[in-house]
Amino acid sequence: MKYIYEEKAGPNGPTLLLLHGTGGTESDLLPLAGIIDPNANVLSVRGNVLENGMPRFFRRLEEGVFDEEDLIKRTEELHEFLNEASQRIGFDRKQVTAIGYSNGANIAGSLLFHYKDSLQKAILHHPMVPRKGIDLPDLTGTEVFIAAGDNDPMCPPEEAEELQRLLTAAGANADIHWESNGHQLTMSEIKAAASWYAH
Repeated sequence: MKYIYEEKAGPNGPTLLLLHGTGGTESDLLPLAGIIDPNANVLSVRGNVLENGMPRFFRRLEEGVFDEEDLIKRTEELHEFLNEASQRIGFDRKQVTAIGYSNGANIAGSLLFHYKDSLQKAILHHPMVPRKGIDLPDLTGTEVFIAAGDNDPMCPPEEAEELQRLLTAAGANADIHWESNGHQLTMSEIKAAASWYAH
């Protein structure tokens, strides 16, 4: 996987895993890292699926309909990449906070749905429920921040609420922050995420 790594906290500090939206690159969310935690290591990854030339983290059949088989495969791929990269680069695998937007938030959510202890924390900007009707791992101690739009045309509010319910039922502490800016990633929700992360 193509990625950027910036070491700031060293091998024992926290690492922010940045996961862009459809059509983004590994450079897109770097400014967010500086706002959320300027002292954390940064691992920013590029999705290795192309949709009409636009990078994504997994395929979809149409807007809002995920290719579930590909989602499972790509989630495993990202999980194994994190395990391998933590050994090779030298960051603490137990202190990873994912920051994802849209498609990136969905692959981060999928890590939570499929792997216990894959992420310590997750900041999910405009996510959907990655998979329905599966048993989640024990997420006790996992902290999740969901930023959602009450008028988001791509991710209806019910998706964010259902995601919060499922994560909470699996033991995670999941908070929702609401905005009214459609599917946009706004500075106000980034600042809300930074405040949540700090506390």
